[in-house]
Amino acid sequence: MFRFLTHVVANAIAIWVATLIVPHVSVQGGSLGESIAALLVVGAALAVVNAVIKPVVKVLTGCLYLLTLGLMALVVNAFMLRLAGWLAGKVHVHFDSGPFWSTVLAAIVVTLVAVAVGRALEEGED
Repeated sequence: MFRFLTHVVANAIAIWVATLIVPHVSVQGGSLGESIAALLVVGAALAVVNAVIKPVVKVLTGCLYLLTLGLMALVVNAFMLRLAGWLAGKVHVHFDSGPFWSTVLAAIVVTLVAVAVGRALEEGED
């Protein structure tokens, strides 16, 4: 359970960083508390999508990973980010990842920041 919460917090921080860096990417919330809650909801949606759907998609697109020398991971990560935004929208949290290239850039930023924050949080656990 702690590992899942670590992923949620890391994803929320990574999405916040992506909203600061990447144009057309936004999470809408009114007050500071609502914005933090929205980021946590999107972070949880992304954690669930990455845990449940991403392995299936990776198996189904395995040949494309080999054919593109791993660049297919960018498209899959962008798709997972869009899917997480759609799921968050189902609970009335608005996350917009913008046009396709903004989504790809946001997916790169989210992946890099989430890995760094996740490792820092897990390191602090020891």
